[in-house]
Amino acid sequence: MTSGLWELVARGVWTTVQLLVLSALLGAAVSFVVGIARTHQSRTVRFFAGLYTTVFRGTSALIMIFWIYFVLPLSFGWQLVPMWAGTLALGLTYGAYGSEIVRGAIAAVDPAQREGGIALSFTPWQRMRLILLPQAVPEMIPPFSNLLVELLKGTALVSLMGMGDLAFSGNLVRLALQESAEIYTYVLLIYFVIAFLLTRLMRGLEKKLKAGVGKEPRAGVEATRQPEVTGVGGVS
Repeated sequence: MTSGLWELVARGVWTTVQLLVLSALLGAAVSFVVGIARTHQSRTVRFFAGLYTTVFRGTSALIMIFWIYFVLPLSFGWQLVPMWAGTLALGLTYGAYGSEIVRGAIAAVDPAQREGGIALSFTPWQRMRLILLPQAVPEMIPPFSNLLVELLKGTALVSLMGMGDLAFSGNLVRLALQESAEIYTYVLLIYFVIAFLLTRLMRGLEKKLKAGVGKEPRAGVEATRQPEVTGVGGVS
């Protein structure tokens, strides 16, 4: 490929990374807000949080992109640029999946921890912030890592509304060179490299968070061996 075509692909990679970061930030915010709301004491709050999750999990991300980009201008008279339309659609859609990860991780915390917070007269928000979330967040990292990779692959959907992401740029290069096998192999490898880096980053974050709450021993530190009781009053 010529330098101009490689530059086109590089711009597509940059657009994909921007879209991934923005939609991941929005999706993470939605995940925690809705996921925590799913555990709220108020039945009304739980209902609306559950309704949001049901609607966006049951809706195609592609159709949501088309709806936000093409239908909203007709209904409300204002047009989002492709980047923000894609960010909004992907963030809201994948945030619905992430909310179930948050809800499940919070529910999996030992009930004794919650009861301990009640015994200390903590408010519900204090129990969530000081007790539940610090223990639940490390358990969220592996499923969030998978969801982030799925989001990366989902960014290719924005190419269908003419946004110059990696998939769109790769298709333009394919049309220019008439070399489908070579171009799409390059595109596949670029997606794989980005996904691999994301996975390694999330794995490192998981280890750091689990070490911070004592769920995994630090490197080079051995667990203290407890003495074995051999009988009444006898210790070996």
